Amino acid sequence: MNAIATRDSKLRLGIAGLGTIGLNVARRVDAGEAGDMVVSAVSARDVRRAAENISGFDHIPAIVAIEDIGEHCDVVLECAPKSVFDALAASAISNGCIFIPLSVGALLDRPDLVEQARATGARIVVPTGALIGLDAVKAIAQGNVTSITMVTRKPPRGLKGAPHIAATGVDLDSVSEPLKVFSGTAREAAKGFPANVNVAAALGLAGIGPDRTMVEIWADPTIKHNTHTITAKSDSSDFTMTIQNVPTEENPPTGKITALSALATLQRLTSPLVVGT
Repeated sequence: MNAIATRDSKLRLGIAGLGTIGLNVARRVDAGEAGDMVVSAVSARDVRRAAENISGFDHIPAIVAIEDIGEHCDVVLECAPKSVFDALAASAISNGCIFIPLSVGALLDRPDLVEQARATGARIVVPTGALIGLDAVKAIAQGNVTSITMVTRKPPRGLKGAPHIAATGVDLDSVSEPLKVFSGTAREAAKGFPANVNVAAALGLAGIGPDRTMVEIWADPTIKHNTHTITAKSDSSDFTMTIQNVPTEENPPTGKITALSALATLQRLTSPLVVGT
């Protein structure tokens, strides 16, 4: 598989999942917003709907099964349900692709994927996503870090369906003031809120690991935006950063910035100038 686009070729992108994020990215890549890259294949549960969504593309991608997508691509972007993550990762990595997972929390339980990628020449690239300052977190992690914490606040509806909420029986419809619904490690947060805080997993992977990175999650009816505040202390820098992300209308747990971050990650693969770590 090609790793870098050349003047005579374009990177072939496969997108698994054509929902809120995947279709947005697919349209923008097809419009040329990712440079020398073309959507060569997609996978989706609803094949008929997928065919309708891509029918107007300049370059019509193939619709393939999840387990086959890596055979058609150089880069695979994961925007799919967690239930197909293993099959998708296996297809991408076994074929030596650049694998870009948005379900970052799934990586925490699959450290073997890194060794598999090393063996096949594949790469796993985690987008910044809904967070801010991962460059700074990666930098201080080269020295001695005392602590990294993240406080996430979301409108209550944005936390609906999370396994931790179901297990604890919190009635999100009755929350009338800010309520802390979770406190623990980034690894625990990723398991309890898999659709909500992939940012916690990304933060853990970028810094001092998911078991030392601490997370609080609040259901906050006083806010409209998904808000993440990172505080870090180290021997090289202390900082606090806050980002407020606008939720998507179709899928409130996901911020609008997530699709844009995925697009920016793809642009890095083809751009002659890359800014940031």
